[in-house]
Amino acid sequence: MSRIGNNPVAIPEGVTVDVKDNVITVKGKLGELTQSFDAVEIKVEEGNVLVARASDTKDQKAKHGLYRSLVNNMIEGVSKGWTKELELVGVGYRASNQGQKLDLALGFSHNIVLDIAPEVKVETVSEKGKNPIVKLTSHDKQLVGQVAAKIRGFRKPEPYKGKGIKFVGEEIRRKAGKSA
Repeated sequence: MSRIGNNPVAIPEGVTVDVKDNVITVKGKLGELTQSFDAVEIKVEEGNVLVARASDTKDQKAKHGLYRSLVNNMIEGVSKGWTKELELVGVGYRASNQGQKLDLALGFSHNIVLDIAPEVKVETVSEKGKNPIVKLTSHDKQLVGQVAAKIRGFRKPEPYKGKGIKFVGEEIRRKAGKSA
């Protein structure tokens, strides 16, 4: 029995949910998101979204919780939004942005210039004596995570000195260096 899939998703004020032909559309103050679904039934009742499955096959059990989580993330995204923060740890590592272009100096011979999707708002914070921080904000959780993972992939944190791009609050497992 799916514990997550059985929980109803509350619809906050200012958010509309529309289900039509195996496609759910969620509209809110921050934007609009759509998601196609199969193997489950999604109903909107009394300010809640309910996800139900027809049988207890392994595929339907898995999709029951998946689509409930996706709908919850969509509703939370269009009402509050999602934010990911990346921290650049390393001497000379810098980040700046002009509009949707993110310019990263990560110790390579050339700076990395990355065009960020228009749905994602990018902001860089650089304070003297602190590591630069890149803030990504959007209503689409999947898109924010994908962009953050792409940025992190340019210079993953290494375990010896801890240099690289890491998520704010992420713990890096450190290793001991050479023992003489």
